[in-house]
Amino acid sequence: MDKNQIIALYTQDQRIDIQYPTMRSEVVGKVVRIVNTRDNGEGSVIYSRLDATEVDNAIREQVAYFEGIGQDFEWKVYDYDSPPDLKDRLAAHGFQPDDPDAIMVLDLEAAPEALFQPVTHPLTRITKPEGIADVLAVEEAVWGEGYADLGEFLSGTLVHHPRLLSVYVAYVDDKPVSAAWVLFPTGSQFASLWGGSTLSEYRGRGLYTALLAARAQEARDRGVGYLTVDASPMSRPILEKFGFQMIAFAYACKWKVG
Repeated sequence: MDKNQIIALYTQDQRIDIQYPTMRSEVVGKVVRIVNTRDNGEGSVIYSRLDATEVDNAIREQVAYFEGIGQDFEWKVYDYDSPPDLKDRLAAHGFQPDDPDAIMVLDLEAAPEALFQPVTHPLTRITKPEGIADVLAVEEAVWGEGYADLGEFLSGTLVHHPRLLSVYVAYVDDKPVSAAWVLFPTGSQFASLWGGSTLSEYRGRGLYTALLAARAQEARDRGVGYLTVDASPMSRPILEKFGFQMIAFAYACKWKVG
């Protein structure tokens, strides 16, 4: 499958048809928005296909909607979206664009055998909400911010929708040092990889690769066709080594209500 075919499949599956149990998807004209049904959750505009004459009105409409329900949201802009200056238009309306992530996709049928060798690092699959504290300890130490909302999401999903989520932690001397999780949206051909964070003093030991392999193997066992990652510059070279293809840069453009 060539890059254009992958982009088309990814767009339909991950941006137009995607469904999550704690979110409501709404199609409004040429915009697909996700309304978070959790208390204090954030919404998003996950897809849009606008021309230059209608984009400013569409932006105003979405801001008015989310302001009306009191929900922060992000407009996720991919570099193949139209119009080409969508990110700049959003910034002109007051959105705050984050640094870009590289959207990476791996066809599991074409993945290298190295991903499917036995995982030799000791990993623990977290199945109880109390184990999420170890995930947050890693994320907060690596990124220097609080992750209470993430903890609520992961814990709640493990309890209410356990088939949707698998969480893994690597321990060294009983200390959580690396963590990652994978989402399996119902009906999707893609599993999405998240986390993949390792404490700085434990990097270079193959923990990121072990967590990647564990999730790839689970995805293949569950009959999923593709993996996708919103990759940071740190993780992108590792993912490329294992056959992931970059299909786009994506920018999360943030809007805070109030």
